[in-house]
Amino acid sequence: MSYDAIVLAGGAARRLGGADKPALSVGGRALLDRVLDACPDARTTVVVGDRRATARPVHWTREDPPGGGPVAALDAGLRRTTAELVLVLSADLPFLDRETVRALLAAPSAPAAPGRDAAPGWDGAPGRDGAPGRDGAMLRDPDGRDQPLVAAYRAEPLRREIALLAAEHGTLTGLPLRALTAELDLARVTSRPLASFDCDTWDDLAAARARIREHGSVLEQWITAVKSELGIDLTVDTKALLDLARDAAHGVARPAAPLTTFLVGYAAAHAAATGADPAQAVAEASRKAADLALRWADEAAADSAEQNGSG
Repeated sequence: MSYDAIVLAGGAARRLGGADKPALSVGGRALLDRVLDACPDARTTVVVGDRRATARPVHWTREDPPGGGPVAALDAGLRRTTAELVLVLSADLPFLDRETVRALLAAPSAPAAPGRDAAPGWDGAPGRDGAPGRDGAMLRDPDGRDQPLVAAYRAEPLRREIALLAAEHGTLTGLPLRALTAELDLARVTSRPLASFDCDTWDDLAAARARIREHGSVLEQWITAVKSELGIDLTVDTKALLDLARDAAHGVARPAAPLTTFLVGYAAAHAAATGADPAQAVAEASRKAADLALRWADEAAADSAEQNGSG
């Protein structure tokens, strides 16, 4: 499915005291990088915000004037895209996953299953501009709230409605997203429990960091983070690898060591296959994984110290 992605990363983060929210880390990785990892196959990825280091290349732009709000930012990003389908995401979604992204991209052109709320009222008829399907789809969180910044939109109706808003108000600055989405025919995709979780406050960030280290999910989160850090896409049979390593390590932290070693070896082998020096490939992959592990541990220690101090 061909699509472009727009990530809005230029908000003021007032509830975070003006912190650089996209750069804040969860599980040792910046929030922005986590969002970018959910849409790696976008034909073009545009980030609306100030330039910063990212795990993969993106195009940068900014609304004029900066701080003009989400509609103005969305318009700026849309001007840099050409695909008929556009994925729109905020930069503060630590648990957004590729499965949710795929569901959003598929929803505008797919009929709703009987009795489902994913696309209410869809009857297979053409959209408002004669194209098949609806104008887009947005995520609906477990509490029933729509999330217009976790959504997929067809570009033509999105451009049309933005142009109408600009003509009506004389500017897009300060306009709320609901002024835009209210005029679009949008399906709803029900969110998985954490896919729509965003980090608007320090408490949200602490909750995300705690969730990512929960016993039931810490290994899955860790392996996903390591694969992203090393730039590999590999299905890991975690159980089989842990069975091999069960005599060497136990517990939440220890199993991460042999799994990480395996990923380092795979990344090094991949680099060597493309002509890189094997020794240098191992050293570089090991450094990246070690740095990630240190950030992971430092984050946990800092949160623990803060909790102990506040208690």
